[in-house]
Amino acid sequence: MSRKPASLIGRGKEVAILNREAKFTVKFWGVRGSIPCPGLAYHRYGGNTPCVEMSCGDKTLIFDAGTGLRSLGQELVKKGKIEAEIFFSHAHLDHIIGFPFFAPAFHPKNKFKIWSAVFDQQIPIKEVFKKLTSSPMFPVSFEIFNAQFDFLTFKPGDEIDVDEKISLSTVELNHPQGAVGYRVNFAGKSVCYITDTEHKPGIIDQNIKSLVSGADVVIYDACFTDENYANYTGWGHSTWQEGVKLCDAASVKKLIIFHHDPGNDDSAMDIISKNVGKARPGSLVAMEGMELEV
Repeated sequence: MSRKPASLIGRGKEVAILNREAKFTVKFWGVRGSIPCPGLAYHRYGGNTPCVEMSCGDKTLIFDAGTGLRSLGQELVKKGKIEAEIFFSHAHLDHIIGFPFFAPAFHPKNKFKIWSAVFDQQIPIKEVFKKLTSSPMFPVSFEIFNAQFDFLTFKPGDEIDVDEKISLSTVELNHPQGAVGYRVNFAGKSVCYITDTEHKPGIIDQNIKSLVSGADVVIYDACFTDENYANYTGWGHSTWQEGVKLCDAASVKKLIIFHHDPGNDDSAMDIISKNVGKARPGSLVAMEGMELEV
């Protein structure tokens, strides 16, 4: 099967074509890290927190439930009955805050498998949701969500078989309280979702390198830059420069910069996008609404 480079990139209905024969798509509903950023200064790249949809044939996989999940939910409702698999990188607020506003969660006809990694001394994701929707933080309890939920757990490093055609590999990331990265394998292609993780200066994480080796697409946490990273050591995030080094070392085909710093408005992101493109031609900076066909 031949592989073709991206020929178009855009937002909304525009699609970047990586391989016209595949039926494996990735759409970005939230690309911002830490906190939502509304306002005109953020309208091109987007201000919603992490939520990425992957469609493998007729199967829907959702990664994280940041504020971008609300818009995804509104789109899914148009399809009628919904079945999907939701995978969480971790339970920090910016990655879960959209769940109480996910419209499909209120309808009993809908079915969701919710996957999360088990870390020491952490409560299960279902209990996290119950706390999130409890007084005084939320007006109604978790029981208001009538969809059918199946909560499933795994250990970082485990393999997950969604069905006979879709498999996921996982890896533990370097993030406070723990996080997990994913590699989705479908139809001979692969997309990796690596957020949130902090690199060690001068050292490539061999576990992550092994996970992403030869991948078609790697979505990578680049909240900071090499220039300002020293001010945020220990916060659990990486830089676009480290993403370039990782993808070069692992022979990754396409790097997508993700989890943008809330301090970077569209003008700042334009500069990052230009620099990333020079350092690794063909790389992309994630925008809300951006859709790729792998």
